[in-house]
Amino acid sequence: MSKTTAAITAVGAYVPDFVLSNQVLETLVDTNDEWITTRTGIKERRLLKEEGKGTSFLAIQAAQNLIEKSKINPEEIDLVIVATATPDMPVASTSVYVATQIGAVNAFAYDLQAACSSFLYGMSTAAAYIESGRYKKVLLIGADKMSSIIDYTDRATCIIFGDGAGAVLFEPNYEGLGLQDEFLRSDGIGREYLKIDAGGSILPPSEETVKNRQHFVFQDGKTVFKYAVSGMADVSEKIMQRNHLSHNDVDWLVAHQANKRIIDATSSRMGVDESKVLVNIEKYGNTTSATLPLLLSDFEQKFKKGDNLIFAAFGGGFTWGSIYLKWAYDKK
Repeated sequence: MSKTTAAITAVGAYVPDFVLSNQVLETLVDTNDEWITTRTGIKERRLLKEEGKGTSFLAIQAAQNLIEKSKINPEEIDLVIVATATPDMPVASTSVYVATQIGAVNAFAYDLQAACSSFLYGMSTAAAYIESGRYKKVLLIGADKMSSIIDYTDRATCIIFGDGAGAVLFEPNYEGLGLQDEFLRSDGIGREYLKIDAGGSILPPSEETVKNRQHFVFQDGKTVFKYAVSGMADVSEKIMQRNHLSHNDVDWLVAHQANKRIIDATSSRMGVDESKVLVNIEKYGNTTSATLPLLLSDFEQKFKKGDNLIFAAFGGGFTWGSIYLKWAYDKK
């Protein structure tokens, strides 16, 4: 009997309608389109503006898009994982609500949080469940409503982040396709450089924390950039070496969309031609857990069965890693 691997068999995505352009940001903070574009590659980002809608709304839309495209019966889904840094609320799991809303009544569900590496770590988790033989259909959703934790008077962060969601379905494969290898890392040194000070168990919400704007994302941009460049490039090169892949063997680089310069540094280290580097940061900004599946959705038509995809991500904490996956289908 051939080895069971975990392959992506379907993708879905959703981004809100509201567009926050660089030109609009120029009216909010001291910045301009040229400065943002040259330093990040971002031209616009999408925001979920409707009151009372959170990350679960984004995740449900992406999951339903996948279900409609793939014609899968949601009752056949065994597990739903929502990778997110912005759950709807503390304690109550966002994924449980999402699973119920999409009709995955036979699935169990939970959230996974590893900042911008959440979806990458989720791929590892979903694949492990499939490879064990215990489950046949695992729905992994990367979704974040970053606008809910961004201070739009802070030009260091408000230019970067956007809202969105993407979903993939993992199923068993017996042709040697799907997830081949992973190299995942973490280091607690990053705890102070990218964080939200208040709202957790160390500093619970109070009138003072709200007044001090401590419930918004803080980022030491230069330090995070330095670690992200070296981290993403190192693991991507490592996974190529470990699997004896040359730059010619890599068909697509699927890198976290945090900053165009970080993506360029990673592809340069790998020796991968620019034509193989997937980029949509100009449209969405950094959607945190959603960047990787949004890339898969946007570029799905380009993938061919057997293509070698290298995924890479870097997130707060710090968390980072790379995954080598063989694409399992041709888009019809």
